[in-house]
Amino acid sequence: MGNEQMAEFLGKKVSDAKVHFERALDCKHTEFDDLYPYMIEHPQFFWYKRYVAWSELLTVVKLSEELQMSWDGQFTEAQAEYIRKRVMSSTVLDCWYETNESKETIG
Repeated sequence: MGNEQMAEFLGKKVSDAKVHFERALDCKHTEFDDLYPYMIEHPQFFWYKRYVAWSELLTVVKLSEELQMSWDGQFTEAQAEYIRKRVMSSTVLDCWYETNESKETIG
């Protein structure tokens, strides 16, 4: 696999992981729901589901970095910074979709 193919492959994997994390944030259906259908009834399920999606995203980003492939072009500056910090905090959960416009109106 050449560098261009590898970059395309990893770009797709980053994109897929981002979509998976965002679907988990929005409490939408993901593959995880199919793997553990009995868990939906438990209150901690959505937290765990988000944690799994976040871990997947961090893993794909780490692989991209180790292969010296760019990954941050698919994210806002704030999102890329959250990923670099690697900790899924309440800020990540609450502000993942925050835009520059909303920051200006709040501040």
